[in-house]
Amino acid sequence: MKRRAVFLDRDGVLVRAAPLADYAHGPLTLEDFAIIEGVAEPVARIRQAGFLTVLATNQPGIARGQISWETLNEMHRILRAAVLLDDIEVCPHRDADACACRKPKPGMLLAAADKLGIDLAASYFIGDTVRDVKAALAAGATPILIDWPYNQDLDVRYRVKDLAEAAELLE
Repeated sequence: MKRRAVFLDRDGVLVRAAPLADYAHGPLTLEDFAIIEGVAEPVARIRQAGFLTVLATNQPGIARGQISWETLNEMHRILRAAVLLDDIEVCPHRDADACACRKPKPGMLLAAADKLGIDLAASYFIGDTVRDVKAALAAGATPILIDWPYNQDLDVRYRVKDLAEAAELLE
């Protein structure tokens, strides 16, 4: 039997990001890496509601040489120590690389679904950008958008103020 999952974007959802004109730029150093206060509790509630939790994050800083795998892995070690995640999927590519994993393509969601036996049609993606919404839809999952000034023009069925409100929708 396949399982339900909630896919989570990293920057702007679990981790503080610098908001730019149309998206959030993730931290490139350990000094700038900060988990958003209070996100562990709603993730725990999502898990208690019977969902796997899977991080799906674009990290083009790897391909651009702005951040090392070592630094990124340490960030994710810190994140896993604070937030219960069943899996972490990372796309290290730039748009120009034309890979299958970079959101808005669904590659990371499809890989996790294959690995963990996830029913994508019964799953959700909580994100903050059009890339997250499109990746969810391309994979057959339902997008939930966290409201930020840079995503006001996106039309989605589920728009929430924060991760706690998203967890309420899923309970």
